[in-house]
Amino acid sequence: MDITEVSTSQDGKGKKGKKAKKKSAEVDGEGSAGEEKKMVKSELAVAFPPTFSVSEIKNKQRRHFMFMKLKQEKRKQKMQLRKKRRKEREALGDKAPPKEVPKTIENQRVYDETTVDPEDEEIAFDEGTDEFSAYFNGLTNPKVLITTSDRPRGRTVRFCEQLATVIPNAHVYYRRGLALKRIIPQCVARNFTYLMVINEDRQVPNGMVLCHLPDGPTAHFKVSSVRLRKEMKRRGKNPTEHYPEVILNNFTTRLGHTIGRLFAALFPQEPHFVGRQVATFHNQRDFIFFRFHRYIFKNEKKVGIQELGPRFTIKLRSLQKGTFDSKYGEYEWVMKRHEMEACRRKFQL
Repeated sequence: MDITEVSTSQDGKGKKGKKAKKKSAEVDGEGSAGEEKKMVKSELAVAFPPTFSVSEIKNKQRRHFMFMKLKQEKRKQKMQLRKKRRKEREALGDKAPPKEVPKTIENQRVYDETTVDPEDEEIAFDEGTDEFSAYFNGLTNPKVLITTSDRPRGRTVRFCEQLATVIPNAHVYYRRGLALKRIIPQCVARNFTYLMVINEDRQVPNGMVLCHLPDGPTAHFKVSSVRLRKEMKRRGKNPTEHYPEVILNNFTTRLGHTIGRLFAALFPQEPHFVGRQVATFHNQRDFIFFRFHRYIFKNEKKVGIQELGPRFTIKLRSLQKGTFDSKYGEYEWVMKRHEMEACRRKFQL
């Protein structure tokens, strides 16, 4: 009896001991996890050494923690440095040094040899004898024909109709399967000065061919980020029939100068200031952003603007001499992506 009693009591104690060991292990695990968290927090509170690299941390969550902490510390240092500089400028007053200009891709641009000097005699001679000289001398008035690729969808058609409200004396005609080589002589016979073709892909406008008549040149653009009037928030009322003012920004090279003159010849030379409408072609990093606004003078110093739409972005793909000819045309400039985009600080326009 004594043996059996001893054996049962030992078994019971063994089971209890196992349970107690499990509980103690769980408590130790929780304690170790809490200690790890405290360790991480204490490590994050310490400033990082200069040779510290977050990528060396193998644990993903801890690496993310440390990266976010590093960003916070950098942000704090920037804020402290900014406050310090502000106090110094306030203390020095007029004797304060000029503000530092931040480095951007635009102001670090690689110098282009073809940059246009407005006082250059050669450029003035070229402007007086190029294809747009008749327009700038006041001998012709712009007249634009806008058409599409074959079987256009609703969005492309609406885009063409809205472009016709932006460009004065513009007419929208449907393509009807005609080749551009047959359309161009008909446009010249009817005194059109421009042929604009809007191409589409998957029911979205994605390309534009702009041909100056009768002697060219012809430019091919990629179109992106098209926003029609209904898709724009806080837009103004539909534009009036007044001739808009035209703003051309950052067309500095010889190629950019030609493209700027190509856009300028779309609009009449004498704008109607009563309408207070402005068409803007802004070139930034070889992307040309188009915006159409109406402005109002609130007082002598403040001006309010209201976007009318549509808005879109275009990028030059090729510039061809003469009118459109895909087979035998002579190309003045063609976009070679891998060669021209090797340096991010070099631009063509």
